[in-house]
Amino acid sequence: MTDLEQKQKDEQMMQKALSEAEKARIAGEIPIGAVVAFGDRILSRAHNMTETLHDVTAHAEMLAITSAANELGGKYLTGCTLYVTVEPCTMCAGALGWAQVSRVVYGTPDAKRGYTTFAPKALHPRTQVTDGVLCEECRQLMVEFFKEKRG
Repeated sequence: MTDLEQKQKDEQMMQKALSEAEKARIAGEIPIGAVVAFGDRILSRAHNMTETLHDVTAHAEMLAITSAANELGGKYLTGCTLYVTVEPCTMCAGALGWAQVSRVVYGTPDAKRGYTTFAPKALHPRTQVTDGVLCEECRQLMVEFFKEKRG
């Protein structure tokens, strides 16, 4: 796959993650969405549900990991890519590491809670990371959400 083809695929998948983030926003959740794919096959889609489920661990990535593992019938997601609108937190990065996700693609960085600041080695050592995919769209969704929340 050429760099251009990979960029286009990453953007298409991030659009799907943004759709999930929009579902979270509508439900009053922090608008973060995630998709796990194996090649061109989407294994799972999820969005933040911490408020809905009263569960601080119900981040989009955690829900997407669990659903993808169930779809594959095993706990490892080797060969899979997680697309997420916002940089994973340390909890999610740790889970992605344990799941041995091959690639993580995220939209916008999270300066306050992102794993690159607090736990840069949390992912599996062989995990490849691509950041900044549809960064502005992902960032804008977060900015608008918190602007509305704070009035």
